[in-house]
Amino acid sequence: MHRNNNNDSLAPKGSRIHHVVVLVMTVLAALAGSVTARKEWSTTIPAEQDADRVAALPGQPPVRFNQYAGYVTVNETHGRALFYWFFEATDNGHKRPLLLWLNGGPGCSSIGYGQSEELGPFFPQKDKPELKYNNNTWNKAANLLFLESPVGVGYSYTNTTSDLKQLGDNITAQDSYNFLVGWFQRFPQYKSHEFYISGESYAGHYVPQLAELIVDKNKHAPHDEYINLKGILIGNSVLDDETDQKGMIDYAWDHAVISDTLYAEINQKCNFKNANVSDDCNRALDKYFDVYDIIDMYSLYAPICVDSNYTTISEPFSRFVKGAVPRLVSNIDGRRRRPLSGYDPCASYYSESYFNRPDVQQALHANVTKIPYAWTHCSDVITSWNDAPFSILPIIRKLIAASQRIWVFSGDTDGRIPVTSTRYSLRKLGLNIKQDWTPWYTYNKQVGGWTVEYEGLTFVTVRGAGHQVPTFKPKQALQLVRHFLKDRKLPPHPF
Repeated sequence: MHRNNNNDSLAPKGSRIHHVVVLVMTVLAALAGSVTARKEWSTTIPAEQDADRVAALPGQPPVRFNQYAGYVTVNETHGRALFYWFFEATDNGHKRPLLLWLNGGPGCSSIGYGQSEELGPFFPQKDKPELKYNNNTWNKAANLLFLESPVGVGYSYTNTTSDLKQLGDNITAQDSYNFLVGWFQRFPQYKSHEFYISGESYAGHYVPQLAELIVDKNKHAPHDEYINLKGILIGNSVLDDETDQKGMIDYAWDHAVISDTLYAEINQKCNFKNANVSDDCNRALDKYFDVYDIIDMYSLYAPICVDSNYTTISEPFSRFVKGAVPRLVSNIDGRRRRPLSGYDPCASYYSESYFNRPDVQQALHANVTKIPYAWTHCSDVITSWNDAPFSILPIIRKLIAASQRIWVFSGDTDGRIPVTSTRYSLRKLGLNIKQDWTPWYTYNKQVGGWTVEYEGLTFVTVRGAGHQVPTFKPKQALQLVRHFLKDRKLPPHPF
């Protein structure tokens, strides 16, 4: 044992008493340090947190982590409340960061897509009451929080019906911020953890806008409302109307989805630099979207759902083209979209059936106000969207200046917000390149994709993944989020 000279006077050197005293003092010091380290974790649990504890879901496999679900009121006057589902990390939750996941739409559920078909622990199954455990769940990397936002999405609701006609990017960001303030009050043990926001598709608006609001609010927030935001992670995300739409058309032509004739017609009749789209352009784009009635726009080479038991698969894809606001919603993520979900293109059916079960809703403390419509992946009650900036790139620049960690990833078989669009958008930022196009490797020594490291931003492609990257490449997606959270480069060589 190493001798502590400061305690030598307590007993003669070399004596058994001396060694016992030193040992006791060492143990007491270690215990004191441990208590200090866990002081935050042993905070008194608020009654609301305990009430949100989910004992078990119908058909759930046994797990060793805790889960919670319920509502946080974000506007008392209007009676607006957002629904969340939270999973502690599979191990060492008191040491791991907190990660919020948002799906987009606008108007689509993070419970239906993110949790149940991409990166959460539990996946509903076909013709089975049991949930399947996802071995690549992201709560292996972080404490994982899903939020259904805005109101009208999934189980989230408002008692003021007119709210559903007022929705847009601004109110979504403000309500999500209010949710976080309330959630941290309910879960104070996570207050000091590093906090990150992630998401995909139209969450390319939601995530940076929420991050910007947090950065701004933190400048003047009282201590109990300060949020320890460290960065954002967004995939196949809407960033800039011009480049998103130009890239979508260029990608389709380059991947043999549309003809030379149609490609020339769209380029002639459409000026994507303008916020408003002409009638001639819309007619040309109608021909473009017709192709995606027969193949999966969100994963070009994946099968579509053709199971004869499912009769709504012919529902046409929403033709999203941004024009002047207010406008009718045409979802980036699709309205009740079916052919999106990877290896089982009918997976959304199973989720929709599961989350409309009364016993499931009771277990999740959901639908407590008896919402007068069924749970759906993408909301049927949100019929207008009143504000959305033409470009999110100015917010990205602001977050870079605020020293936020920013990673942008892109599955390279997505035709909706394709890798081409994302590359055009990032080029528009004009950032200096620190390390150019570099392969990164997966655990099986295969190329997982490529990376570009800019000053203030990292871009990652995921080879062979569609719009929902964790669905198509679950191991690579978990590897990606682990490296992001640890601020480590993806491996540039086989290992």
